[in-house]
Amino acid sequence: MKHLLNTLYVTSKDAYLSLDGENIVANRNNEEIGRFPLHGISDIIVFSYYGASPSLMGECAKRQIGLTFCKPNGKFLARIVGENNGNVLLRREQYRIADNKEERCGIARNFIFGKIYNARWVLERGLRDHADKIDKDRVKEVSDKLKSALPDLRNILDEEKLRGVEGINSSLYFSVFDELILTNKDNFKYEVRTRRPPMDPVNALLSFAYTILAAKCSSALESVGLDSYVGFMHRDRPGRYSLALDLVEELRASLADRFVLTLINNKVINKTHFLFMKDGAVFLNDDGRSIFLKHWQERMQEQLIHPFLSEKIQWGLVPYVQSLLLARFIRGDLDEYPPFLWK
Repeated sequence: MKHLLNTLYVTSKDAYLSLDGENIVANRNNEEIGRFPLHGISDIIVFSYYGASPSLMGECAKRQIGLTFCKPNGKFLARIVGENNGNVLLRREQYRIADNKEERCGIARNFIFGKIYNARWVLERGLRDHADKIDKDRVKEVSDKLKSALPDLRNILDEEKLRGVEGINSSLYFSVFDELILTNKDNFKYEVRTRRPPMDPVNALLSFAYTILAAKCSSALESVGLDSYVGFMHRDRPGRYSLALDLVEELRASLADRFVLTLINNKVINKTHFLFMKDGAVFLNDDGRSIFLKHWQERMQEQLIHPFLSEKIQWGLVPYVQSLLLARFIRGDLDEYPPFLWK
């Protein structure tokens, strides 16, 4: 099993990264503010306008260290990709499937099955742990609707119908998401999913979590030899890692949504950790990002039993394991791609 390495998050807006031997050096105004050994780092995510030196980018590409650039508000900008891992036959088969409407729909169907299944169990966890604090009848009704959607999903062969089912059930899930927010409702009230930009603190947290998760999924897919930019559900678009976004769909409820709810309900994050812009947009500020990422790293170290492998792994390895299972299916070693079904 792959060893979970560290992710380096650079949250200083004016930090510039460079390479010094075997070390990543963070500089501000030509003064060193941090030094980190390359050994033991699997990913670097930079929330800075200043960027990184060509020598560091080249070394990251050589070592297959994911290097992702985001705006300070968390919006994805670009990702450095080195030489392709894996043999060319795996990627050729991936491209062939992506060009076959029926086959790509079959994989997309499993991604969506995982998404709806995991969303339902987020609600079920809320019912189990906090039935006295939420509108349990309303939440249970939505949970039952999500459950009833799963059997029919397996028979869908049309991509547009699949997207329609995904959209309907996603809306159902988010219609009761506010019920799962148990504390500080004045500052953390959820009404509707807003993106580009997020318009309230809850959406700001969700968007930031999805950005971090997408970068992690992209690195995981590339590490097993797949092309993270060629997906089966998300359409091709220049600069968009569509396959990583496919994988995010099945993982977002169990990894990102539950994490955001924990931050809010445990009062780890509060109103002072956000920037409220004049146009209504809301983003995490420097302190908010630092707190978020510290707790994210801790969550990624926690362990679970993987539902398909029946092995104990860390949460941070879930995207890698799912990428590995997807590669095994594409190679023909598995009859079907097994989505991550958390419970």
